[in-house]
Amino acid sequence: MPISSSAHLILPSQILGWPDQGLAFDTAVHLGSLLAVIWFFRSDIRQLYRALEKSFKDKQLSKDGQFALNLIIASLPILPVGFLLRFEIELYLRSVEVIIATTALFAILLFMADRLGKKQLPATELNWRQALLIGVSQCLALVPGTSRSGITMTTALLAGFSREGASRISFLISIPTITAAGSLKLYDLLSSPHPVNWILLIVGFFLSMVSAYLCIKFFMKLINSVGFLPFVIYRLLMAGLLMAFIIL
Repeated sequence: MPISSSAHLILPSQILGWPDQGLAFDTAVHLGSLLAVIWFFRSDIRQLYRALEKSFKDKQLSKDGQFALNLIIASLPILPVGFLLRFEIELYLRSVEVIIATTALFAILLFMADRLGKKQLPATELNWRQALLIGVSQCLALVPGTSRSGITMTTALLAGFSREGASRISFLISIPTITAAGSLKLYDLLSSPHPVNWILLIVGFFLSMVSAYLCIKFFMKLINSVGFLPFVIYRLLMAGLLMAFIIL
């Protein structure tokens, strides 16, 4: 959902003073959510893969093949940016003040996009320019509080896509993005000298997978009728509560 999972993973240690759950747990829950997305969109993934394979064989892109290729384009910008800046982001941007600012700012942008966007295009009308724009905007999600799904849905709405189309694009491009991020975190985890509580990780993985699947199913069913306003309100309330916590 467009409310920033990374921010919610950071806040317990920052606000409640709990020990940071650490890289291992972050990796487990992200990989659990990845599996949920893959399972939910398994028929779409299978169809797009076959279309892309057939297009390369025929040396002519079909509509589904073009859509698959543009999804790949949208997934690319964040990979080098995330790899190069991951340590700086961990060091300088994991603060409550940053989360407050990004949570509120991108809530307002999501609200404006949902109100001002034409909301006409289906996901399959994605072209390479729109894909590149969505992909570049996804890089902002490296900053905690932005929300990867939130910023990509916002950009897709502003590009004229329907709520369902924007959501579908966002979820589908999350697959290579989370795969890359999860693989990098897994590499860092395996390179770490710290001991790993595998039982805790397995529990976190399965809870994340089940809850993410239910959230996606709920989200896709209701987004056309309720819009993004509930998520905008949630984000603004969270930013307000965090601000009050700091002041008090």
